[in-house]
Amino acid sequence: MKILIILFLLTALLQSQSPDLIKLGSSYRIYPGNVHQTEPFVAKDPSDPAHLFASANTTQINPFFISEGVYSSTDRGLTWRGNDTCTGPNITFHGGDPGIAIDDSGRYVLVRIGRAPVYGLYSHTSTNRGLTWTVQKQISDHDLERATVVSDNNPASPYYGRVYAAWVRFAPPFPVYISYTDDGGAAWSAPLKVNNPPQRCAGPDLTIRKDGTVYLTWAGVTSTSPFQETQVGFASSSNGGASWSVTESAFAVNGITGILSQKQNIRVNGYPRIGVDNSGGTFNNRIYILTTQKNRTPAGSDADLILTRSTDGGATWLSSLRVNTDPLNNGKTQYFPAMDIDDNGGLNLLWYDDRETTNDSTDVYMGRSVNGGESFGEVKISEKAFKPEPIGSLGQGYQGDNIALLSSGSYLVPLWMENSSGKYQIRTVPVQIVSSSADEPVTAPTRFELNQNYPNPFNPETNISFSIASPGVVKLRVYTLSGELVAEPVSGYLTEGEYQFSFNSQEYGLGSGIYFFSIESGNQRVTRGMVYTK
Repeated sequence: MKILIILFLLTALLQSQSPDLIKLGSSYRIYPGNVHQTEPFVAKDPSDPAHLFASANTTQINPFFISEGVYSSTDRGLTWRGNDTCTGPNITFHGGDPGIAIDDSGRYVLVRIGRAPVYGLYSHTSTNRGLTWTVQKQISDHDLERATVVSDNNPASPYYGRVYAAWVRFAPPFPVYISYTDDGGAAWSAPLKVNNPPQRCAGPDLTIRKDGTVYLTWAGVTSTSPFQETQVGFASSSNGGASWSVTESAFAVNGITGILSQKQNIRVNGYPRIGVDNSGGTFNNRIYILTTQKNRTPAGSDADLILTRSTDGGATWLSSLRVNTDPLNNGKTQYFPAMDIDDNGGLNLLWYDDRETTNDSTDVYMGRSVNGGESFGEVKISEKAFKPEPIGSLGQGYQGDNIALLSSGSYLVPLWMENSSGKYQIRTVPVQIVSSSADEPVTAPTRFELNQNYPNPFNPETNISFSIASPGVVKLRVYTLSGELVAEPVSGYLTEGEYQFSFNSQEYGLGSGIYFFSIESGNQRVTRGMVYTK
C-alpha cells in the first residue's frame, strides 16, 4: 500500500499541541508464519531510511524450536520478506533473544544468545539484506538473557559505523557489560564491565547522541523474584565505550515487573527505554527515559507510562510525567512501551493499553509529543482488542517482553505481537506523521468540508481533499453503492487544517463502479460520490 499524504495546511502554535498521527489502513502481519513471533526489534539503514530490518523471537513448543526471525522491507514497512529462522551456522545452538542494527555500510548485524551447551552471546552479519548469514562469532561466554544493540549512524560522530551491544551478566553482582565492533561483527572488543552495582541490574537499553556520546540505562531491581524495578541507573561514554561515567541510581521508580492476573497471568516488566533528540531543534540533546510504574507519583494504582527527562546529559533529571491521558487510578493498564525520536524532534511512543476494552484484553496505542514530552496526543492503532495469553513451556507467563517503534522520514513503523491467529505474530500498520512549524503561522479553516475528488472518473488513482475546523478523531471512508465499507485510508486524530490524500483503488482490490467517500468526525459527516473505471 503506497498512500501518499500531502499536508497543505496546519494551524500554528503546535508547540503547545500534539501533531497528528494518521493511521493508514488496517494492520497486518509482516510475515505470516507457523511459529510464535514475539519481542520484535526494528532498525533502519542510515543511507536509505526506507530500508528496514526487523527481527523477533521465533518459537515452537512441539517439536521444540527457537530461533530469530529476520525480516526486511524496502518501502518503509509496507511490504516485507524474510524467514522465521536466522540461517547463520550453527543453527542447532541458536537461543533467540535477538538484538539488531544496520551499520553505515548497510550490513545487517544480529546478536543472539546460545543454547546449551554453547552458552554465551553470539553475532551474525548479512550483506544481502538477510538472505544469507555468516557463521556465528562469539562476543562473550556470559550467561545472560538478551543484549541490546545499537549502531552509531551519525556521520558527525568520530565512531560512525560502530555497533554496540550491552547486556546484564547473570552472576553476582549482576553488572552491565558492553562490547562493540567496528567491522560489522567480524571482531568484537573484549567485554567491558560498565558498573559495580549495589543491587542486581536488568533490562539495559542504549542510545547515541549525534556527537558519538553513548547513553546507557538499566533497571536496578530487588534481589528476589519477581525482581521488581526500584531505581534507574544511567551511564555515559564520550570515548566510544572505552570508559564510563556511572550513576547507579539516577532516579527512583516503582516498576511493574511481575504477573498481570487479570490478563491470564502474563509476565510484564517495567524496564527503562531510552532515547535522545538529535534533531538540532528546540529540544536537541534532550534525553528521555520511559518506564512503566504504579503506586508511585505521578503513576496511579495501576500500570502507567512514566517519562523522565534530562537537559544536561544525564547529570540531573526533571520531574517525571505521566504519559497516558486516561483517568488516574481507573483500573486500566498500560504496558510494554516503545519509544522513538524522529528527525523533527517529535517524541513518539507505542504501547499496549486496555482503557477501551475489558481488563483481560488489550489494544495498541500510539502517542506523540512536540513539546519535549510535556503533553501527548494519542491514537488507537489496533482495529480490535486481543486477549494475551502465556505461551506454554517458555517460562512463567511469557508472551514476549517488548514491542518496537521506528521513524522513517514522515512515517512511523510500529511492530507488536498479537495472538488472534492462534499464534503470536508480529503486526504493523503505516502511521503518517503530519507535522508543522510554529514559525509558519496560517489561518485555520472555518468549515468542515469535503471536496470532490479529482480526477473523477479515475483509474486507478484519485486525489481527495478536505478541511476540518476543530481538532478531533477523523475517518476517511469509502463505501460501495450498497453501503458496504471497503476502505478506511485515514483514521486518527487531526488538528484543524486542510489535507489532501492520494487514494489508489487497486490497493483495496476494488472493481469498476460507483463508490461513495465520506469524511467523518464526531457527529459531522460529509459524503460525495466517485466513479472508478478500469
